[in-house]
Amino acid sequence: MNEAATPRLTIIGGGPSGLMAAEVACAAGVRVDLYDAMGSVGRKFLLAGKGGLNLTHGEPFAQFVGRYAERRGAVESWLQEFDGDALRAWARGLGVETFVGSSGRVFPSDLKAAPLLRRWVRRLHASGVTFHMHHRWLGWADGGALRFAVPDGERSVTTDAVVLALGGASWPQLGSDGAWVAPLTDAGIDIAPLQPANCGFELAWSEHLRTRFAGAPLKPVVAHWVDRHGIAQHRQGECVLSEYGIEGSLVYAIGAELREQIATRGEAMLYFDLAPGYTQTALAERLSAPRGKHSLGDWLRRRAGLDPAKCALVFELTGKPTLADPVALAAQIKSLPLRLRAPRPVAEAISTAGGVRLEALDETLMARKRPGVFIAGEMLDWEAPTGGYLLTACFASGMRAGRGAARWLRR
Repeated sequence: MNEAATPRLTIIGGGPSGLMAAEVACAAGVRVDLYDAMGSVGRKFLLAGKGGLNLTHGEPFAQFVGRYAERRGAVESWLQEFDGDALRAWARGLGVETFVGSSGRVFPSDLKAAPLLRRWVRRLHASGVTFHMHHRWLGWADGGALRFAVPDGERSVTTDAVVLALGGASWPQLGSDGAWVAPLTDAGIDIAPLQPANCGFELAWSEHLRTRFAGAPLKPVVAHWVDRHGIAQHRQGECVLSEYGIEGSLVYAIGAELREQIATRGEAMLYFDLAPGYTQTALAERLSAPRGKHSLGDWLRRRAGLDPAKCALVFELTGKPTLADPVALAAQIKSLPLRLRAPRPVAEAISTAGGVRLEALDETLMARKRPGVFIAGEMLDWEAPTGGYLLTACFASGMRAGRGAARWLRR
């Protein structure tokens, strides 16, 4: 097929979803042009690499897909085509070996994102993908052409189909600013409001706790809460005290529930068991022993195993009568109440909830009201906790959209 007769696909967004869409569409014989607002692709991907690049998770498939909550059914269909094992094999094809860490998380052997990204982009260039940097998508012109802001003004691009992979609204300085909401809304595509996901939550800390213990880890702790259906839940993990409240993997794992409760009730209650190694009865007995000349903080360290950060949290949230009563103090340590007031702003979050509702798309991720427009990645209305689940689904949705666009163009 000569170049002029080859169908042209435009991909907007150079994160994992857009790059994967480009890879599979190009392999299907489609001419691919990829546009990105930044000067290079994969900015957020590289940021994720600063923490070791948690690509995916090694847990069994049935457990893996359960991490996508209400969107499990849709995301599972993507992952059946490209799951965690397939992602590891794909990385191996780029010469990047991976390993499963003690937590089940999967990382590149060198714990870096840049080498993988460089090899991937090099392969895409070699396969024929054309990259256009410093092109910020503005929407559609009246005649259907794509409008881009470029350094010297504005440019219009005609195409046969487009894959939008513009990310959510977190870390806007890296390109994903959520500006796509307006043009998609104008096009009649249904969008759920963007909200912060995998973010910290605010509490009213004292100046002492903010200045002395911000950044201190809390581990291990068991979080207890009552979900929106009235069912008691618990989860063990780790989190971090911050200037504004709490953050970290344990909080991110239950963040969707906490966010919904705050939206409904104005607050969310979370209860921390700071001494999961003791029953409440055993802890009360240990704290009831004669304290002698030991300070209460030293006594809690010796008898309850609490480190300075946990002690500070107990003192912050416990009145003097309870501190003086070993039985009441044990109960407080085993169920310390935290009143969460708000999630942090979406710009600070690791990822975004909300986005293009999946009901507005067909099974190939093409917009029902805009034929030839496919949407992938974090623009879609799904969310997942950190741990490799976000990246895996972004890759898989990019593959679904890229393949769908290639099939649509062939028709």
